[in-house]
Amino acid sequence: MSGAARVRFHHDAKTKAQDTAHRQTIRGAIDTYNASVAQGKTRFADWKAARQRCYEIKWEAVNHLDRYLEEFEANVLKRGGHVFWAADSGEARNYVLELAQARGVKSVVKSKSMVTEEICLNPALEEQGIKVWETDLGEFIVQLRHEPPYHIVTPAMHLGRAQVSELFRAKIPNHVTGDSHEELVAAARRALRREFFAAGMGITGANFLVADTGMIALTSNEGNARLCTSLPRIHVVLAGIEKIIPRLQDLAALWPVLAAAGTGQHLTTYSTLIGGGRAPQEIGGPEEFHVVLLDNGRSRLLADPEQRDILQCIRCGACLNACPVYRNIGGHAYGTVYQGPIGSVLTPFLPGGAEYQHLSYASPLCGNCSSVCPVKIDLARHLLQNRRKAVDQGSRPWRERLGMRLWRWAMMKPGRFQLSGRIGKALLRACGGRNISALKPWTEYRELPPAPPASFREMWRKHEAR
Repeated sequence: MSGAARVRFHHDAKTKAQDTAHRQTIRGAIDTYNASVAQGKTRFADWKAARQRCYEIKWEAVNHLDRYLEEFEANVLKRGGHVFWAADSGEARNYVLELAQARGVKSVVKSKSMVTEEICLNPALEEQGIKVWETDLGEFIVQLRHEPPYHIVTPAMHLGRAQVSELFRAKIPNHVTGDSHEELVAAARRALRREFFAAGMGITGANFLVADTGMIALTSNEGNARLCTSLPRIHVVLAGIEKIIPRLQDLAALWPVLAAAGTGQHLTTYSTLIGGGRAPQEIGGPEEFHVVLLDNGRSRLLADPEQRDILQCIRCGACLNACPVYRNIGGHAYGTVYQGPIGSVLTPFLPGGAEYQHLSYASPLCGNCSSVCPVKIDLARHLLQNRRKAVDQGSRPWRERLGMRLWRWAMMKPGRFQLSGRIGKALLRACGGRNISALKPWTEYRELPPAPPASFREMWRKHEAR
C-alpha cells in the first residue's frame, strides 16, 4: 500500500485540528444541525420503531439486490427510458460523455450527487469542452473555489458568510447586490437562472431507486433538482446500485427518517418522483431519460456477508455530525469523496481504496456513529473489521507490525509479561520525565508519567502477605 495518502491525511488532519477558527466554524454548524435533528426526532411517535423499519427496508433491498435492480430496469424501459449498467467509474463517465457528444450538448446543469464526485464526472466533461454548472448552493460555492464537497449533506459547511461574499464578488460580481444571506442566495440564483434554460443536459443523483415503479426519488431543499430534471432536453441519473428500494410505499418511512436524521426537518422541501421522459401528451419534462447504475466495487462489498450492510447507507450525514474526529479535522482532511465514519468503512472497498485503509484508524471507536445511523449500520464494528483486514493484508507500517508482534510475544507467557513490565519501568526511570522523540506523537503534548515504585503484581503480593 502506498503511504502517500496516509502521510497526507496525517498532515492535513494535524493542520486542521490546530486551526481554531476552522474548528469553531465546524462545531458551530454541527451543533446547530444536531439541535435541529434532536427536535426533528421528537416529531415521531416512536423514533426507534421508524429506524427499525428503515433498517428492514434497506436490509431486504440489499440482500435481494439482483431481483430488485432487474425489476427497476424493466419498469424504466416500459416507459421509454434507458438503463446502463456501469461496472466502474470509467464506463459511467464514458456513457455520459458519449451521450452528450452525440446530442451536441455544450452545457450541463447538475444537482448535488456524490456518485458524480466518485467517478470524477465534472473534469471529464470539461475536458471535452462541455461546461458544467453545479446548481445546489453549497456545491456551486465549492465549485467556484475549485474544492471538493466538504460534507455529504452540506458541501460548504466550512465557509462563513464573509467568505462566500468575498468569493461571489470575485467570481460573479455582476449578480451581487449585498452581503446578507438573502442577497447572496439571490446572487447565486441570478447567476444560475440563465444556465438552467441554456443547458442541453441535466444530471442528478438519486436518493432512492424504486423497484416496483421504476421511478427515482429525489429530495432537496432548494428546488434546483426539479429545474435540472425538467428544463434540459436530456435527464441523466447516476446512482449506485445500492440505492434500490423494493416498493413505493417504503418512501413513507424512508423520506421522513432521511429528513430528520440529515437536517432535522419533518420532510425536505422538495420530494420528487421521476419515472421517465416527457410523454406525448405532456408539455414539460425532458425528451430523454437515462439511468446509469454504478457498481464500482459495490458488488465486492455485497459479496462480503460481514460487511454488506454498509450498502444500506442513505447518505444522511448523521455519522459525520456525530463523529468527534470529523468535528476536529473536517471533511477535506480525509482526502476522499465520502468522509467521516461512512467514508472510512466504504472507501477501502472502492477501486483504489487500499490506499485509504488508514481511515479506519481515524476513530476513537466511541460508537456515536452507530448510535445515530438511521438504518442501524454498526459503523464502529466495521471500522474494527477494516482494521483487522488491513493487518491481515500486511498493509500496516512495519513499526506497527513489529510492535504488535512484540506485544503478542509478551502477552503469551506470565514471565514475559513481568519482564516487559520491569523493562518499561526501567525505561521510564531512565527518561527522568523527559520527552523523547521515539515516543512522539504521544509525548508531543503530554508529559511522561513518573515510574511507579512497584508494579501491581508486587503490590498485590505484599497485600496478600499481610
